[in-house]
Amino acid sequence: MTRTTLNSELLKLVAERFKALAEPARLEILNALRDGEMTVSELVDATGLGQANVSKHLQLLLTHGYVRRRKDGLFAYYQLADRSVLKLCDIMCDRLASDTAARRKAVIAR
Repeated sequence: MTRTTLNSELLKLVAERFKALAEPARLEILNALRDGEMTVSELVDATGLGQANVSKHLQLLLTHGYVRRRKDGLFAYYQLADRSVLKLCDIMCDRLASDTAARRKAVIAR
């Protein structure tokens, strides 16, 4: 893997992208799109979020390049633009599991 030199401008761009992921509702939408494209209505059903809320979050995810939109007649279909965002989530879930296991060991050792 190539290591990029992180100058201040690049760090700002990275922070903006991570900031877009810092909302649980957006992560729920991305997780729902894991299995393929969905309409806003399908995302509402899958996440339990309101239609306006889903639409607002989808717009931000679209702006930051996390999702793509395809229009077909009256419907817009959303899909992940790049599955690597799921790798970020998986890395964090693995880290959380590791931290939890370490804490559990520490408590048991008492």
